[in-house]
Amino acid sequence: MAKLRIAIRNYADFTAALGEEALAFELMNPSHRVEVVPMGIHELYDAALTKGGLRDGTFDIALLVTDWLAEGIQGDSLEDLAAWNRHAPIYEWPEAWAHTLVDPLMFGEKQAALPWHDGPECLVYRADLFEEAKTQKAFRKQFGRDLAPPTTWAQLEETARFFTNAASNLYGTVFAGFPDGHNTLYDFALQVWSRGGELVDGEGVPKLDSQEAQAGLEYYRRVVRDTSACHPSSPDLDSTQSGDKFMAGEVAMMANWFGFAARAGRPGSALARKVAIAPIPTDGVHEPVSLSVFWALAIGTGSANKETAWQFLRFTTEPHRDLARTHHGTVGVRLSTWREPSLQIRIPAYREIERISLGARQLPRGERMAEFATIVDNVMSRALKTDDSSQAILADAQKESMEKGLKFS
Repeated sequence: MAKLRIAIRNYADFTAALGEEALAFELMNPSHRVEVVPMGIHELYDAALTKGGLRDGTFDIALLVTDWLAEGIQGDSLEDLAAWNRHAPIYEWPEAWAHTLVDPLMFGEKQAALPWHDGPECLVYRADLFEEAKTQKAFRKQFGRDLAPPTTWAQLEETARFFTNAASNLYGTVFAGFPDGHNTLYDFALQVWSRGGELVDGEGVPKLDSQEAQAGLEYYRRVVRDTSACHPSSPDLDSTQSGDKFMAGEVAMMANWFGFAARAGRPGSALARKVAIAPIPTDGVHEPVSLSVFWALAIGTGSANKETAWQFLRFTTEPHRDLARTHHGTVGVRLSTWREPSLQIRIPAYREIERISLGARQLPRGERMAEFATIVDNVMSRALKTDDSSQAILADAQKESMEKGLKFS
């Protein structure tokens, strides 16, 4: 009997969706067993990559965020799936997926993983609050313009203050400020990009002390510290916890992952058909930009069950399985799922995901991304916890990145 061990993040939507897929796979293959092993995001990274769990066979498969794939490939932890795909092809690969979900998985001729859960960044907002006639009238009286999803960061700050009512436990916005190597990096990237800046220069060297980075950091620290606009728990929240605050009705809008809009359509959700999405705000000069970081299934080079592992990965990519995943709040990755009329009726935000995903940017790629993320984590934490100038914080970060010799493609 072949037994697969799959390491995944301990996020309820992930464990429910992948658990259902594991059970369905076992029912179709009675001689196989699948053990899903949930763990915290840092524990997952350490177990799968740092401690070599994919390389030594501790895990056959792992659900990895795309930030980690370059390190996995360079460290010989990830099986090249291109060869397996030639041996037993995946149905409609790659044309049935957006190129933004295919390109980040390719490293030359090697393929590191298969997409499993997408969720480009967007503005997620409570449509029911924005569309309330009384609220619209009050907003127009106060600001002299119509209440609408903000298109600039200045409008987001203004609109967030309008919605905040601490007595009712409602806050205008929320940020995930906990330094876990992820959302602080993503928020920093969006602040820089939406102002026309870049994270690295033309040679791939980090560019952390630019004018755009300084303007973005100034904005971030001001808004997150302002409880008249932002949820007071923001500095201590990771991305899933910030989404939980939104789902609990405590937040009017947030720049966050599409997946939280998708969660609103789960059975029993109190926000069903009350949530919509819009582009990420900008500085008012540049075009909106989104970020695509997603979760993908990879096979470990040390797996003793590679044939079975590939069968499982192929199984998860089938159209009906990809669509079924959405019932748990997990975001499907096939174009056919995004375009499914019944899904778009149940969760209207899916009408926009293809457009957003195709326009989303990727982070710079390199095996030392975790080190870069730690530097940015420290930038954001220092900005929230001290009164040091943004210029000084970013100058120190730039110096550290140069001393470490970080470089990306």
